[in-house]
Amino acid sequence: MGTPDPRLGFLCASSEGDDGGIVTYRRDDDTGELTETAREPVPSASFLTLGPAGEYLYSVNRIGGGSVIAYEIVGSDGELAEINRQSSEGAGPAYVSIDGRGEYVFVANYAGGTVAMYPVRDDGGLEAACDVVEHEGSSVDPDRQEEPHPHSIDPGPDDRFVYAPDLGTDEVASYRIDRDVGAFEPIDPAVLHDGAGPRHLDFHPDRRGCYVINELDSTITTYERDGETGVLTEIDTISTLPAGYDEESYCADVHVHPTGRWVYGSNRGHDSIAIFAVDEDDGSLSLIETESTQGHWPRNFALDPAGRFLYAENRRSDSIVTFAIDQDDGTLTATGATYEETAPICLAFLGGRIT
Repeated sequence: MGTPDPRLGFLCASSEGDDGGIVTYRRDDDTGELTETAREPVPSASFLTLGPAGEYLYSVNRIGGGSVIAYEIVGSDGELAEINRQSSEGAGPAYVSIDGRGEYVFVANYAGGTVAMYPVRDDGGLEAACDVVEHEGSSVDPDRQEEPHPHSIDPGPDDRFVYAPDLGTDEVASYRIDRDVGAFEPIDPAVLHDGAGPRHLDFHPDRRGCYVINELDSTITTYERDGETGVLTEIDTISTLPAGYDEESYCADVHVHPTGRWVYGSNRGHDSIAIFAVDEDDGSLSLIETESTQGHWPRNFALDPAGRFLYAENRRSDSIVTFAIDQDDGTLTATGATYEETAPICLAFLGGRIT
């Protein structure tokens, strides 16, 4: 059957109907063009991640209370063969990630208020959860922050710590990974300002800091990370929207360019990608500009591993729009390549950086 093509990418089409599934694309490294090569029917697939060796894929979906599914990536076209599945240990799983060693998978359950940890078997399958933590607390928004809502969970660059932005509590819950017993060991959380609604984060490639994008007030927060303790310390917080914009908008996704020179964040409502320059001294951000995603509600977006292209996933207009990244200033130019896909969310490429 052959080994997976390193140019492959995988997309969650998050429809509950027959259009839902995981779609495999092959990327043209020169033009950024995507060509569909396979499709796996998976209703309500809500997020995915790729194993560090490029052999396995893990997805979460919200059917039957929530599950996490392990797949083998088969052949050069990237067809998927299910290995096994486990309970997500909470309702509404919104995120799945894997450590850089390929030893543990992590899941954040938005509606259930829990994060879970799963040992990875030798065949890429998942054992039952070895630890589940139920978050506690609330914050100031009576509609969105009445209880915990962990929205994502990502291991740090050294695979010693894991971080879970919780939209409901205005904290980034932080844990040391106890590999001896397979457990989360809590450390001091990063506490954000009231009403921030932290959603996703990404680490700078120099390993010293990270960026948390805040859904509810359309801001992004820069953190310095202590490499020994894993604790995050805030440097600054700035808006993701242009000055004077006062209509409804909510942040969604954030990614650091592979060079570490720029950070990108998505605005749903303003329907744009915010482009930030990174200060070389302290990692703080300054807004360069915002670029229209040429569609509605960019819940997620992706960078190719070389940082040459950005793919905006406009969930409510069922489109993926391709942008070329200027390698001198980080700005975006639409290439003209647009792909129709039902409710696109969470595109990931083989060879991407594991945080």
